[in-house]
Amino acid sequence: MEVIAHIFNDFDTKFGVPRQSGVVSSLRGRIVFEKEYRVREAFRGLDEFSHIWLLWDFSEAHKEKWSPTVRPPRLGGNQRMGVFATRSPFRPNNIGLSSVRLLTIDYNDPEGPVLIVEGADLMNNTPIFDVKPYLRYTDCHEDATGGFTSSSGDEMFRLKVEMSDEVSALLHNSLSDIQMKALVDILSNDPRPHYKKDGDKDYVMEYAGNEIRFSVSNGIVTIIGIGV
Repeated sequence: MEVIAHIFNDFDTKFGVPRQSGVVSSLRGRIVFEKEYRVREAFRGLDEFSHIWLLWDFSEAHKEKWSPTVRPPRLGGNQRMGVFATRSPFRPNNIGLSSVRLLTIDYNDPEGPVLIVEGADLMNNTPIFDVKPYLRYTDCHEDATGGFTSSSGDEMFRLKVEMSDEVSALLHNSLSDIQMKALVDILSNDPRPHYKKDGDKDYVMEYAGNEIRFSVSNGIVTIIGIGV
């Protein structure tokens, strides 16, 4: 398969990237196509869809061999499941699948047409193999079951995010309102590894060119500081 595009967003490292698409709906990204595919006619009708599928490459997770079982973070990293029962990046073929909201198609961008999307769970500069429209009448299954993911309770639990006035001022000087909202949403979903949640440790997350330092205690995320 050929890479047809790359996504550009605020995550240059894996830590902090949402674990699934749509979890942080406020997180925005730009999908820029390779020159060969910047053909206006190829996008005709796409702007009529609210959501699209992205097929992409787990480019930072390539390994020579695959494993039939993996340790899903959702289970604390302590229990093995079959690789085909998970969305682990360590698979026979390193292909990711994400459903994202299509906000607009920017035809006036010098690199256009550029897709502006929300809710992606991809790192910055991730290669994309294909884009397809999301079809509600066939892609949405209201009676679907969630297997081992249904018992974790993560869907309803969110951490509270706090910061001092000083830190808030620094963040607002460095981030746009949209980026600020996405940061709070990311932290409220607890970006720490499920199997390594040390309440006595400070964590550093690279986001939008900044180092966001935070700690977690008693269900509260405290943003301690910001660096560049």
